[in-house]
Amino acid sequence: MGSLTDRVALITGAGLGIGRGIARRYAAEGAAIVVAERDVAAGERCVADLGREFGARAEFIATDVGVKEQVLAAVELAASRFGRLDVLVNNAWGGGAIGRVEKKSDAQMEHGIRVGLMSAFWAMQAAFPHMQRRGWGRIVNICSLNGVNAHMGTLEYNTAKEAQRALTRTAAREWARYGICANVICPAAATTAYAAFFKANPETASAMAAANPMGRMGDPEKDIAGVALFLASEDCRYLTGNTLFVDGGSHINGVAWAPELPD
Repeated sequence: MGSLTDRVALITGAGLGIGRGIARRYAAEGAAIVVAERDVAAGERCVADLGREFGARAEFIATDVGVKEQVLAAVELAASRFGRLDVLVNNAWGGGAIGRVEKKSDAQMEHGIRVGLMSAFWAMQAAFPHMQRRGWGRIVNICSLNGVNAHMGTLEYNTAKEAQRALTRTAAREWARYGICANVICPAAATTAYAAFFKANPETASAMAAANPMGRMGDPEKDIAGVALFLASEDCRYLTGNTLFVDGGSHINGVAWAPELPD
């Protein structure tokens, strides 16, 4: 019996990186998984792997989290296919270009808010009645040190993720009486997005890793997903409204994030 046996988890952006790592850890602990992913090939591959490696019940649904109807459809799939929804992980992000505050467009900011804040809001609202009805629920929102430390060049991402932290704390306060715990992870992980950044900015990325007290970026499955597993479990019954920095200690003194930004 795993710690998530008979639980049902919906994970956005589960085809790659941290989302995939969390899906694998949850599946290994007995959860049924709904993989909500925009990249169809990655999502279908993740579901196939969960079934083959862990014998997990898993479903894929193509989901652009910037589209409300698709987010609601993912929640409905979990409830209709498995009869319940116990754990919601808001992890997906839609990408963005690095640039100075004064260069950011309305479209960039609106995109960031939709995929980084509104998507979590929509999913949480839709998941709430399923969790409330059972008197048990876990919400794990993946935010970022970028927002906490106000890293340069990523305004829309920073803004959306800090707003998502406020959303999480407010929901934690209001929903605690229903047995719903809502928490945030701010990770430092070697994800697909990090690999792309490293390729484009090798010196900055190397400096970031070197400044980490543990001297490396985390592994999505081995270093990040275990904390997400705890936050989804019964052991998290008295922890809510918190932000856990799963970052090798990067948050202690801050990690340099100073890419070259054109004037």
